[in-house]
Amino acid sequence: MTRIRELSTPAAVIDTERMQRNIDRMQGRMSNLGVSFRPHVKTSKCLPVVKAQIAAGARGITVSTLKEAEQFFEAGIADILYAVGMTPDKLPRALALCRRGCNLKLITDNVAAAREIETFGKQHGTAFEVWIEIDTDDHRSGIRPDDALLLEVADALQGTGARLGGVMTHAGSSYDCDSREALLAISEQERAGAVLAAQRIRDHGAACAGVSVGSTPTALSAAQLEGVTEVRAGVYVFFDLVMRNVGVCAMDDIALSVLTTVIGHQKEKGWAIVDAGWMAMSRDHGTQRQKRDFGYGQVCAEDGAVLEDYIMSGANQEHGILSRSGEPDDRIAERFPIGTRLRIMPNHACATAAQYPEYQVLRPDGGTEAWPRFYGW
Repeated sequence: MTRIRELSTPAAVIDTERMQRNIDRMQGRMSNLGVSFRPHVKTSKCLPVVKAQIAAGARGITVSTLKEAEQFFEAGIADILYAVGMTPDKLPRALALCRRGCNLKLITDNVAAAREIETFGKQHGTAFEVWIEIDTDDHRSGIRPDDALLLEVADALQGTGARLGGVMTHAGSSYDCDSREALLAISEQERAGAVLAAQRIRDHGAACAGVSVGSTPTALSAAQLEGVTEVRAGVYVFFDLVMRNVGVCAMDDIALSVLTTVIGHQKEKGWAIVDAGWMAMSRDHGTQRQKRDFGYGQVCAEDGAVLEDYIMSGANQEHGILSRSGEPDDRIAERFPIGTRLRIMPNHACATAAQYPEYQVLRPDGGTEAWPRFYGW
C-alpha cells in the first residue's frame, strides 16, 4: 500500500472524506429544495468522482467539452448537457453521440447557431435537443430574459431538426460575492431571470419544459427555487480558496491540494522554494480581487493541517515560492528544512486539477490510489 509520504511530487491529492462530505452536502440541499441536480463534471473530469456524485442522487451531468461527453457516455452516463455554445464544426460529433443513444443537450444564445443546428439535424434525420442560454447577471454569454432575441431563437428551434428543451443560466458573478445578503440576492436574480425567460417562451406558444440554473455559490445559497427544474454546480465537489472567500465553504472543506517538496531557500528574503510552480498550481490568481489574497495557494502540512500565514506567494514554471504574510520569516529554513513535504490548497480547483493526468486519492485507511483524469476537447 502506497502512503502519501511515498508519493512523488508534485501531485494532485484528493481527500475522499472531504469530497464525499461536499457531495452529500450539495445533494442534500438540492433534495430539500425539490429540484434535480446535474453536477458540472469539468472540475474533476474523473469517473470515480462522478460515480460518487451519481450514487448520491445526481441526475445526469453537465460537461464543458465534447470529449467529456464522449468519455462519460462511454462509461455509461447518457444524460448529458453540453454547456458551451454550439458551433457548426462540432455538430458531426454531437450527431454521433446522439445516434449512439446519448441524450445530449446542446445550448445556444443566437439565431445563427440555432438555424445551423436545426438545418444540420433536418439533413441528418435527427432532432437535436437545444436549450437557450440566458444571461441573468451580465457575466458572460446568454440572452437577457426580457430581450426580443429570446423569442427569435426559440422560433429558429421549431422544426424537424431541433426541439427546444428549456432555458439555462449560470450566475458567474456570484463568485464576486462575499456576504450572505449578496449571495441570496444573486441567487434570486438567477432564479427569477431564468423563470421569466421560460415563461416568455411559453406565452409565445412554444414548449419550454426545462429551467436550469446554477453555480456553486448560488446552489448553496438560494432560499427557494420555485419554477426551476434542475440545478448545476461543479467546483463544490472539491471547493477551493475562492469559494472559501465567497463564504460557501471552510478551509477544512477543501478536498483538493497539491503535494510538494521543499527544495531550497532564500533566507534573506524569508522564502522557501518548492518543486510545485505554476505548472502544478496553475496561474489562477482568483483570490487577488477578494477580501483575502492567498497568492498561488495556502500552505498546509503534509497531513493537511493549515499553516496559518504561509502562502505560495510566487511561482515560476516549476518553482514555487513560499513565504509568510506580513513580516518575512528569517527562520523559514529551520521551519521548512530541505525535503519537507507540504500541501498547497488551490485558488481555483478546476484550473489546478487541469494540470494533472491523474489524482492521488487519500483513502480512510491511510493508503493512496491513482484515479485517472482526462483533458482536451
